[in-house]
Amino acid sequence: MNASAGRRVWLIIAGLAVIALAALAAVKFLAPASNVDSGLRLVREEPSRFDTVVVYDRQGERCMSFGTMDTTGRQTCFRLADPDTMVFEYTRMMAGALLAQPTPERVLIIGLGGGTLPTALARIVPGAVIDSVEIDPAVVKVAQEYFGYQPGPRQRVFVQDGREFVEQAYREGATYDMVMLDAFDIDYIPAHLLTVEFMEQVKGILSSRGVLVANSFAQSRMYDRESATYAAVFGPFFNLRGRMDGNRVIVAVPSGLPSEETLEQNVRVLAEPLRAFGIDIATELARYSRVQDWPDGAEPLRD
Repeated sequence: MNASAGRRVWLIIAGLAVIALAALAAVKFLAPASNVDSGLRLVREEPSRFDTVVVYDRQGERCMSFGTMDTTGRQTCFRLADPDTMVFEYTRMMAGALLAQPTPERVLIIGLGGGTLPTALARIVPGAVIDSVEIDPAVVKVAQEYFGYQPGPRQRVFVQDGREFVEQAYREGATYDMVMLDAFDIDYIPAHLLTVEFMEQVKGILSSRGVLVANSFAQSRMYDRESATYAAVFGPFFNLRGRMDGNRVIVAVPSGLPSEETLEQNVRVLAEPLRAFGIDIATELARYSRVQDWPDGAEPLRD
């Protein structure tokens, strides 16, 4: 074999080696979706005009994410052996907002996910009418088929943009005793649900004893301006901080924040109902901070 032919053979072998290594790398990269050791099992991929809704089981939990089986960007999860216990800290924080309003008769939730919050609230406050608004019909379908969400006369669901629903409710004079904002993805909240103009409409549909509860991020580049937006519309608010999920929950009461004594009274009423969902009411009460942790000069967000 001459030198030129030898070089060609060597290049062919090298090329095959590169292809083989690339194939192995691809297998390694894709393995979590099917590797038994990862504990991931695909349950359903529901087509959507927004992003595919993915349902999967992992280590005893059933979860929902968008696009892929993303274990870091889970929208919702429940334990297969203990479906009532809330897996995520932020959902426990949001349910703990009942400390500020323990007897809502009408509740509005923007963002459905797997229906964890409305399902729990229907049992904690059985007399309440709960309206959930979800922009993606695929999410509603998955919540019903794989996460136990069950619409009914007191558990209503509307497929609509959250802001459009609030604007319509405002025009029609509808009111709610509690409005929960939970429309977010792993790293953003829709901008049109963050402005002064939107918050003013939310405030406009709150009853005289109404409470706003908003799920957000404990750290973000918009933290100061987001905080200033809520303060500009609702005045002082409780700023609940999570320890694990990187979330914070804002609890605003336009009629005035309840006293410590009132919160402690509500603890005694809610301790047992919340315990059924893995919520320790003393832990939730300890989160109720009135401290302002953003600068006075922060500019509110506007349309």
